[in-house]
Amino acid sequence: MLVFDRRTVRAHRDRAAAGFAGHDFLVREAADRLADRLLDFKRGFEVALDLGCHTGTLAQVLRGRGGITHLVQADLSPAMVGQAPGLRLAADEELLPFAPASFDLVLSVLSLHWVNDLPGTLLQISRCLKPDGLFLACMLGGDTLRELRDALLQAEADVTGGASPRVSPFAEVRDAGGLLQRAGFALPVADSETIAVDYPDTLRLMRDLRGMGESNAALARQRHPTRRAVLAAAAAIYQQRHGRTDGRIPASFQLITLTGWRPHESQQQPLRPGSAKSRLAAALGAPEQSAGEKAGSDG
Repeated sequence: MLVFDRRTVRAHRDRAAAGFAGHDFLVREAADRLADRLLDFKRGFEVALDLGCHTGTLAQVLRGRGGITHLVQADLSPAMVGQAPGLRLAADEELLPFAPASFDLVLSVLSLHWVNDLPGTLLQISRCLKPDGLFLACMLGGDTLRELRDALLQAEADVTGGASPRVSPFAEVRDAGGLLQRAGFALPVADSETIAVDYPDTLRLMRDLRGMGESNAALARQRHPTRRAVLAAAAAIYQQRHGRTDGRIPASFQLITLTGWRPHESQQQPLRPGSAKSRLAAALGAPEQSAGEKAGSDG
């Protein structure tokens, strides 16, 4: 199933590369939060991959977290990865060029939401991890830019009498854990948090999205520039529905964090049914009843 135009995704990132440092606040914040999670693990990950590295933001914020001694950085955009320091290569997340069991850790910050075949990409990531290797990623979720989506849809309907996708679709957190499990990860966990960023106006928000390389790349998008009348109407609707008392507008970014492990025999395993050594009734201090017995029954 094709949702995104991957050539357009790469073109947007190539275009944004030169000025990315002026718009990288969201990637930097997500990278810092992801790096903090490495502190929860009492072990080091010597060889790691940063998949979708942008210009090397994660490498800059790691600051020794995770015990990483060798970091490989990869990005779909040659212009982006060309600015990253250290070991780097241009690579497509949908066709990873790495041998099986190459890494102790795979990290990804705000890149996987542009992948068409996310289950296939997760399967490839699992394969390139060593046994008991960790996958830790942050991607944009379905509530991202809900205010902008709302304003643009209403504005286009009012001005043109129709509507088209103006904001790219994103994954839902309720599906993310299942995708990890389907890809063969052990102990899969998906959670989310939302960051609200204030902007002076809608134009500044859209400029930031362009500067981050996050402009709409959906295959179903309109291929001509948005009409000025639509943009003006969207700005008014955004302010009316979501504006703050000081005149600024909020933009929501939902961050979904994925955690999973390459299976290994040392990992904690669920008990087999019927293998418990004590009874639940005894633990609860309650009388035990058979499955066919009803409370209060006379028999």
